[in-house]
Amino acid sequence: MTDPKYLLDDRKMQEFIANGFITIKVDLPPEFHEEIYRKTDEVFLKEGNPGNNVLPRIPEIQTVFDQPEVHGAFSSILGRDHAMHIHRHCHFNKPNGPGGGWHKDSYWGYYKLRYHRNRWAMAFYYPQDVELINGPTGVIPHTHCYMDRLENPDDAGVSVCGEAGTIAVVHFDIWHRAMPNQVDMTRYMMKFQFTRMSEPSQPDWNHTDEAWSNTDVGDRHPFVWNSIWEWSRGSNANGHAGNVDALTRTLHDGDEHARLNAAYELAATGEPAVGPLCRALQSEDDGVKLNAAYALGAIGEPAVPELKAALGHDDEKVRGHAVFALGDAGQAAVEAVSAIAHTLNDPSEWVRHHAAEALGTIAGDPDVSVPALANALKDDNDQVRYNAAYALARFGTDGESAIPALSEALQDENRYASGHAAVALQYIGTPDALNILLDHLNTARWCPITTREDLY
Repeated sequence: MTDPKYLLDDRKMQEFIANGFITIKVDLPPEFHEEIYRKTDEVFLKEGNPGNNVLPRIPEIQTVFDQPEVHGAFSSILGRDHAMHIHRHCHFNKPNGPGGGWHKDSYWGYYKLRYHRNRWAMAFYYPQDVELINGPTGVIPHTHCYMDRLENPDDAGVSVCGEAGTIAVVHFDIWHRAMPNQVDMTRYMMKFQFTRMSEPSQPDWNHTDEAWSNTDVGDRHPFVWNSIWEWSRGSNANGHAGNVDALTRTLHDGDEHARLNAAYELAATGEPAVGPLCRALQSEDDGVKLNAAYALGAIGEPAVPELKAALGHDDEKVRGHAVFALGDAGQAAVEAVSAIAHTLNDPSEWVRHHAAEALGTIAGDPDVSVPALANALKDDNDQVRYNAAYALARFGTDGESAIPALSEALQDENRYASGHAAVALQYIGTPDALNILLDHLNTARWCPITTREDLY
């Protein structure tokens, strides 16, 4: 149970929505972080980067994420039942190194459409003091909603600095980089991912004011930010009297910022914009198509019938963007569950993996969704399988009929399909599911103190 005093307030939540990041500091002594730094150095020297095994190799890191201020921040952004994702990584910035290039993180080598809504976030934890001189992580505010790289990213980027124990909580899709390290000491940063496991029905932070009120973040994308704010409150931002024809023309503008603003202002007009947006979904321009999908997902229920029809389009990109938009609409698209489940048989792998994810985001009609997702655990495509497993986790006990298929998926050769199956069994949580999970974990148990020098 999260102590309410550690939840974000309205201003901090709006800062995250607009900028795509906030910083917090854990209340642990300097000696604690020094020991994590020392152990990290030792592991890198003896074994190299432990990758996904950074937590069992340096289990003290879990203490950082158990701190109430960390749990409170992620509960505010991703909901009280959020999950720590199985992917994590230790980033190191070499002494006197040039740093890295501006980028968005991939989904472990796979391509997917990215959410604007707060469904994925990351923690960048520093076990040492970080200043401009020793290579902090740089982030570019607002860019979690941009696909295009800025022309002069260095001019827009800001460095995340702080004492040991500082954590940047960032939207998964923000543009970021390692800044140059100008000292003779390695800079470490532990990157952990967290995911939303249920759609918001009410604010999960210390919420007092219904209206968006944070002028400190500027007014670059007011309709975008207000849409995400209202969704996070379990509400919607529809009802704006916008000029649909003019906004539709702007949606085809070559400038991404203009397209983004037009898309979300169209979404705020609600049902009158559905037809033009569905036509834009068939544009040959991928940027137009993507922003139309975001707008249709934000409109929600009024867009569902036309999005269902688009699932039968000849173009796989139209089908994929349509099923993404249905998933982005969340529970407002529950009437489309049967159509999405049928899309798990689509010849396009790209469409199928978005369909699997959409069923989990909607998390409705389990009698249809759960068997379809259980069957998708045997798909030929890795990403379809691991999306299906993670989608099943969002059904909780309603996913019980998938336990046999998830038990088999624990042996999947893809680490994320296997890992997501374990998470699904945990969230299903029945005695049968937990017994299967514990048997698997006992077999796969990692001993963090076993090394080449200390086998016994």
